Amino acid sequence: MKYMIKKILILIMTLLVISILTFVAFSILPGDAAMTKLGIQATPEKVEVMREELGLNKPVIIRYMDWLKGAIKGDFGGSYQYSNTSVASLISERMSATLLLAVISFVFIFISSIPLGLISAKYSGKWLDTVISQLMQITMAIPSFFLGIILTYIFGLVLKWFQPGRFISPAEDFVAAVKYLILPALAVALPKIAMVVKFLRNSILIETGKDYVRTAYSKGNNENSVLYRHVLKNALIPVITFAGMIIAEILAGSIVVEQVFSIPGLGRLLIMAISSRDYPVVQAMVTYITLIVIIVNFMVDMLYQLVDPRVKTV
Repeated sequence: MKYMIKKILILIMTLLVISILTFVAFSILPGDAAMTKLGIQATPEKVEVMREELGLNKPVIIRYMDWLKGAIKGDFGGSYQYSNTSVASLISERMSATLLLAVISFVFIFISSIPLGLISAKYSGKWLDTVISQLMQITMAIPSFFLGIILTYIFGLVLKWFQPGRFISPAEDFVAAVKYLILPALAVALPKIAMVVKFLRNSILIETGKDYVRTAYSKGNNENSVLYRHVLKNALIPVITFAGMIIAEILAGSIVVEQVFSIPGLGRLLIMAISSRDYPVVQAMVTYITLIVIIVNFMVDMLYQLVDPRVKTV
């Protein structure tokens, strides 16, 4: 209980610090959101009126406190770019696409990386390990955006298995949304699969050289029994941390892949908000990303104890 309370307090403090830093950073950056919003119609008089409407003429500390009071209630203000549309509604509209993309990507990562990592470690130094390692090296070297372009060209333009840019919201047609997101999820997952496979392989090989493995063999256990019942459990501990980082990255929005496949997700929303200086959206998105990272790290700590009860969190 003390550990959970400590973690929650750290979560709150981290969110507070990140929100302050983000707010201050965008306040001192050059440029004017009011001028960006007005565009070619910007005149000194109109800019001043717009700054008054947006509250930009108030001191930074006052603006931050107003934002914090609203954020605690779930109100992140109105978007500058989308005609004062609620920031919370903008994020919720795009959340489903990003979450579904993250789930499909993680399924690909989970069902592929663990078996491949085990096989590669089990046959270390043999031709099968060499083939897997070379494939993973090539896959890891290809950026997600390039994979996305290749997949779009082959399956969209040549084979015409899907129509690029015609994403259907999960709320409208869940099956159609899943079908469309399979290729983007592959573009996100393939480099991550390669990383996890190499990480798991190395972790297993390190564990197999330890004393408890020799003891397990001396008690008459065969190779598979030692690998699955003893080595894998310990080898997964550092992999869980790495997997947690991957999950947090995907849930934060796969910015490049969403752009390539024209998916209206959180990553794409963040890019548009930054380019248009839509500070309320950027502030809310940074808070969301921070929250996701902290929650995933907390879940990783809990998984440590499930995988190996000997691990004590402090």
